[in-house]
Amino acid sequence: MLLKFTKMQGAGNDFVVLDATRGPIELTRDQLRRLGDRRFGVGADQILLVEPSRSAGVDFRYRIFNNTGDEVEHCGNGARCFVKFAHQQGLTSQRTLRVETVNNLLELTLQDDGRVTVDMNRPIFDLDQVPFDANGLAPRREGGFERWPVDIGEDRQLELAVLSMGNPHAVQRVADVRETPVAELGPRVQASPRFPRGVNVGFMQVLSHSQVALRVFERGAGETLACGTGACAAVVAGIRLGWLNRKVDVQARGGVLTIEWPSDADTVRMTGPAETVYHGEIEL
Repeated sequence: MLLKFTKMQGAGNDFVVLDATRGPIELTRDQLRRLGDRRFGVGADQILLVEPSRSAGVDFRYRIFNNTGDEVEHCGNGARCFVKFAHQQGLTSQRTLRVETVNNLLELTLQDDGRVTVDMNRPIFDLDQVPFDANGLAPRREGGFERWPVDIGEDRQLELAVLSMGNPHAVQRVADVRETPVAELGPRVQASPRFPRGVNVGFMQVLSHSQVALRVFERGAGETLACGTGACAAVVAGIRLGWLNRKVDVQARGGVLTIEWPSDADTVRMTGPAETVYHGEIEL
């Protein structure tokens, strides 16, 4: 099959975006992996499939696949690219869209400066919903939150803040994110049986009460240049632990994301860039 696609990026987190609003697109796991392959396909962290809404009061539905072919629940940077794609393809003229994912309903707003704000919904702290197995662990409380000692092998533990932004996250504070061995520690945390559905692992350096540097080793994708849900999880954890203000600029390797969590009762809002790189076709 000859498949049209759009290559997009949000703060360096890159995507292949497919328009299934005019007709269904059914891809096998091997075809999804081919699209995501940087040598034999297009190359991307994730593949986004834009579909018509299935629900009243919702504008679109979209599905998210890692470049391994696995479907995942949520991607904040992908959601921003989704809005730009829908406008550029003439699928909508609305500035604010309501979009459903596999387990979430998102509100996305295209700002006058071209950036996109995503309502990322409320963070989830219930460990069973993350999910995270805390059986037998004694957390260290700090501020109004916990850091959990998780064994990662070789007689080493990391203290991790654990929560969900629609997908599971573990956050570790580090002294210097540039010197942190993310490629080594990320897989070791992900291999822990404490995370039965896997986990995205964030390594956060607090620069000030309103600025952090962050690297994220994503579930199924490895380290990416930016992770929207990871940025939200890191800021929420930092706020609950007493390290951060309610509005924080997150410096990812691919750019800056602004995260706001006005109060514990509010949803988390993320604002950042989204850009089209090119359009193309590929034979699958």
